[in-house]
Amino acid sequence: MSRLAWTLLFALALLWGGSFFFVGVAVREWPPLMIVLARVGLAAIALWGVVLALRLELRRDGPALRAHLGMGLLNNALPFLLIVWAQSPAGGGLPSGVASILNATTPLWAVLLAHALGAERATALRVAGVVSGFLGVAAMLGGDLSEAPVAATLAMLAATFAYASAGLWGRRFKALGIPPLVAAAGQVSVASLLLLPLALWFHPPDTLPWPGQPVLGALLGLALFSTALAYLLYFRILDLAGPVNLMLVTLLIPVVAIALGVVALGESLGPRHGAGLALIALGLAMIDGRLFRRRG
Repeated sequence: MSRLAWTLLFALALLWGGSFFFVGVAVREWPPLMIVLARVGLAAIALWGVVLALRLELRRDGPALRAHLGMGLLNNALPFLLIVWAQSPAGGGLPSGVASILNATTPLWAVLLAHALGAERATALRVAGVVSGFLGVAAMLGGDLSEAPVAATLAMLAATFAYASAGLWGRRFKALGIPPLVAAAGQVSVASLLLLPLALWFHPPDTLPWPGQPVLGALLGLALFSTALAYLLYFRILDLAGPVNLMLVTLLIPVVAIALGVVALGESLGPRHGAGLALIALGLAMIDGRLFRRRG
């Protein structure tokens, strides 16, 4: 990966790591499904505003529409719903720490899928790097996977499989000549259309309280920064580094979330955080490969 790709990857991890804070504020007043809909819906409005202002070319042919549909389903609607269900009482109330550990299996799925489909070869060093990074996330978060509900665990793994599949599916935007801004706008628009009927069915508008100022600010932050801006970086990294390297962001998100907790909330770091960070750093170095090639 180039220096630019690494920089964008860390920026994406910061934006998505910060989403946990925004969600934590929003869930005080709004149900998860409505938060997800507000996230993708507001992001779609913002992104289409920029697309129209820049007068970017839009494609309405079959291949382009299928690309947007697949990405909206695989990268937003399906995984968002699975994760929300896994963490809800209906799914067994999966703790957020355990959910974050399971979310970090995304790069492993990406490596296996890319190898199976002939997109990128799964070298032993790369697989070892993903495993090291996953163990680092598990060490940092300290979640007890043995107590996780089976159904919720399977839902999280299905969500991460969808994320990994989306990384491979998203490569077709570059082949079709669709700019990252248009790809991001189309993706969240499709997700909004898929989620709207469910949201209206389970949460009619007249039953929802109007969000207070903190919740409204959190929803805007979640939509504009953790979604709209984040997906611009997402598609740029996909073009620069490929789907497997893009999925490394899931290893960095817990690092960002914990760092924000230390800086903003005064939380303390323990030995497990240091050990986890070391394993993640080792895993990223293995996947990047340059350090090991120099030694060789």
